[in-house]
Amino acid sequence: MLKYLSVWLLLLVPLGVSAQQARLLGTVLNEQRQPLEMATVALKGSATGVHTMADGSFAITLPAQRELVVLVRYLGYKEQEHTLTLQPNESRRLDFILEPDPQQLQTVDVRGREDDTREQASMTRLDPKNVSQLPSAFGDFNKILVTLPGVSSNNELSSTYSVRGGNYDENLVYVNNIEIYRPFLITAAQQEGLSFVNPDLVGDIKFSSGGWQPRYGDKLSSVLNIKYKQPKEFAGSVSGGLTGGTLHLESASKNKKVSYLFGARHKNGQYILKGLQTDGKYNPIFTDAQAYVHFDLSKDTLAPGRTTLGVLASYANNDFRVEPETQVTTFGTRNTPLRLLIAFDGQERMEYATYQAGLNLTHHFSPYYTSEFILSGVQSRERELRDVESAYRLCDVGTSGNNSGECQQERGVGSTFSHARNALLARMLAAELRNTWQLSQQSELRFGVKVGSENIEDELKEYAFTDSADFVTQDYYLSSQLHLNTFRYSGYLQHTFRLDSLKTITYGLRATYWDYNGELNLSPRVQFSFIPRHHPNLSFKTALGLYFQPPFYRELRNFEGVLNPDLKAQRAIHAIVGSDYLFQAWGRDFKLSAEAYYKWMTNVVPYDLDNVRLRYYAKNNAKAYAAGVDVRVNGEFIPGAESWLSMGVLTTKENVAGDSIPVYNAQGEPIGKREQGFIRRPTDQLLNIGVFFQDHLPDNPTVRMYLNLVYGSGLPFGPPRQPAYRNAFSGRSYKRVDIGFSKVIIVESDLVEQKKHGLESLWVGLEVLNLIDAKNRVSYNYVQDVSGVTYAVPNYLTGRRLNLRFVAKF
Repeated sequence: MLKYLSVWLLLLVPLGVSAQQARLLGTVLNEQRQPLEMATVALKGSATGVHTMADGSFAITLPAQRELVVLVRYLGYKEQEHTLTLQPNESRRLDFILEPDPQQLQTVDVRGREDDTREQASMTRLDPKNVSQLPSAFGDFNKILVTLPGVSSNNELSSTYSVRGGNYDENLVYVNNIEIYRPFLITAAQQEGLSFVNPDLVGDIKFSSGGWQPRYGDKLSSVLNIKYKQPKEFAGSVSGGLTGGTLHLESASKNKKVSYLFGARHKNGQYILKGLQTDGKYNPIFTDAQAYVHFDLSKDTLAPGRTTLGVLASYANNDFRVEPETQVTTFGTRNTPLRLLIAFDGQERMEYATYQAGLNLTHHFSPYYTSEFILSGVQSRERELRDVESAYRLCDVGTSGNNSGECQQERGVGSTFSHARNALLARMLAAELRNTWQLSQQSELRFGVKVGSENIEDELKEYAFTDSADFVTQDYYLSSQLHLNTFRYSGYLQHTFRLDSLKTITYGLRATYWDYNGELNLSPRVQFSFIPRHHPNLSFKTALGLYFQPPFYRELRNFEGVLNPDLKAQRAIHAIVGSDYLFQAWGRDFKLSAEAYYKWMTNVVPYDLDNVRLRYYAKNNAKAYAAGVDVRVNGEFIPGAESWLSMGVLTTKENVAGDSIPVYNAQGEPIGKREQGFIRRPTDQLLNIGVFFQDHLPDNPTVRMYLNLVYGSGLPFGPPRQPAYRNAFSGRSYKRVDIGFSKVIIVESDLVEQKKHGLESLWVGLEVLNLIDAKNRVSYNYVQDVSGVTYAVPNYLTGRRLNLRFVAKF
């Protein structure tokens, strides 16, 4: 009997012990509510602890009826402690949101699923600090994109860019998931302001050059996804130079519930524009201001960031005025040089005021389900005023003797007159709901809907004529008042499934509907990536999808200023195969990326490109293709300074229905017509090379050098309104090298505690813009001589310029 009683007592001992224990459950997440795998959750002062699973979840058994301190750690993040007392048999849930630790991140390279560029085709992630260091004419954010493979811009004065053969209107831009728009009436690069994105406010940059996921919108070429910073303490900067200046401030409340960013920029292009071949009085002023305020509306102190509100507001004002005076252009060959002399009278003015605002309300219903409500609006009021008369003289230039370099014989004289009174008012509103549902450790579902309205009022009054060789011809005449009021609807559903830690597939569907033309489009897309188990540094990616671009206002309006309500969405099939290879050289990490792509496009709307002005034919009468290979290698060629080299090879052609040209016999008599077939598109650039390189003195890293090199082979061109010669000629290549030298002066506080509002550092730099003084061509003027021969006279971009800059951080 005593033997059995002993056994029962032994069995009851664990039950008595377990009665004095409790369980703590929960998850460990980062600021973006993404799970942190292998985080440590431990009882402080003891050996009791566990690691989180892949979905960030944990479960730990702790003593009951005692005051405990739970410690959470993860490499690269600040430690977090929580004091609690559990009751016997209690099961309590706690979710931990960890903040990055800047001191650890300076020395530790944290790799994880947040770097999803290895899972997504054509996706590149950029470091925001490189944007401010890139030498360029105006410090524009978009100039960093031109150094990426497949991206080109043959104009240093413009913020526009072309991606894999697409045009400037085919690029999507998001800031904190709010879609951004650019002005409509810009015709020449010198009229432009800066791009919307303020580099001082940027926290994260992702750029996709094709094959993107269904959650992104409806364009044909690229997606730029920007996240603005969420500051934790007061900081700011002031910069200035010969082309303008910037101011930025950031701060957060003591309890970190409210934070704000503010940035203002001023651009004055007068100094740069003096390098153009047209002399005159330039007054190009651009000013903008942006503010982003982030509110943490969560009431539960144990779950900060559960409900947040972000408010973005922006104002941009551009006032470009010029009174051209003279222009002298020498062109032709070395043996037979020609010179065009132009005298101007009149002035040109381009002005716009753009207001953009948006709010993003985010709520985490659970660690696995997040919903975002986004409301945004844009108003842009633009005016283009022009009355410019020009008298030109075309002559032969002497090549020998005392008159070498001077006009010898006139080939033609004439005059032109250009008049414009254009005004546009655009109002756009959009409401969107985005949802993310983490179904399991391997499965994630994203879905959303969006509705938007567009109200555009456009008044066109524009004409031009030429008086040449005793006759006057009207080049064009536009007079119309247009009004567009429409609604757009879209939605998406995508599923990401990780077959294991090495294989990921994302597939989904996007739908759009536009009430103006009554068109419904369905866009299926799929991506797949995998990492070989025995070669973890190598990854392969592929993407296939159907992409639609419903027409916007610019595509609807033809050369005569008439809207085409029957215009349908352009569509393209993206097929992409690529690979990334991580390797080490000189003891440092590098990444080699290579992709091959093919885009087949139908329902294409042809267009002509003049400077940065796109003039659409407003017809779905073409089909086209783009194919190429992009390669990029990036890494720390110099310790602590990322650099990269990019190269893209491209061919893009289109077949326009109805572009027949006459056919002649040997005697020069017309015998019929024939279709031209596939011809070069305006963005057909065979070779594109971009380099961003940083260096510093070996024993003094505060003295640095920055190099920005861009090369693009010649783009096609042809005289206007002559279908037989549309894009028939090849222009000269675009070559530009910008180099900058800087010295960072560290300012140390004399106080024991660092001054919060004191000067932190001062950066002083000298930039040489267009170091090689390349004479790049942006467009052509077409003039006739007395015998009826037409000459294409190039318009050149800016020459070599010096720029002084400073950046003060506090």
